[in-house]
Amino acid sequence: MSKRNNDNRPIEEILKEFVQTNNLEAGLDKVNIREAWANLMGNGVNNYTTAIELKHETLYVQLSSSVLREELSYGNEKIVKMLNESVGKEIIKKLVLR
Repeated sequence: MSKRNNDNRPIEEILKEFVQTNNLEAGLDKVNIREAWANLMGNGVNNYTTAIELKHETLYVQLSSSVLREELSYGNEKIVKMLNESVGKEIIKKLVLR
């Protein structure tokens, strides 16, 4: 049975502890990156985005437009930086556009 804490703590602190003890950070990072991509790239890019997957610090983004893929590849490093800033930690090291 788990230990019961009788002290009053903020819900944010309790949720962070829950996420850490149950090893849920990786899953939450994947969700946060998908949301960050949708917010930062806007509707124009999101309409051509078919899949987003985070594996071992590499973000794989599948696009249905080869022209858009080429255009985004020029700003690869900037996109990685913007996504990491949006999430608030260094999750992505590399971006692969497919």
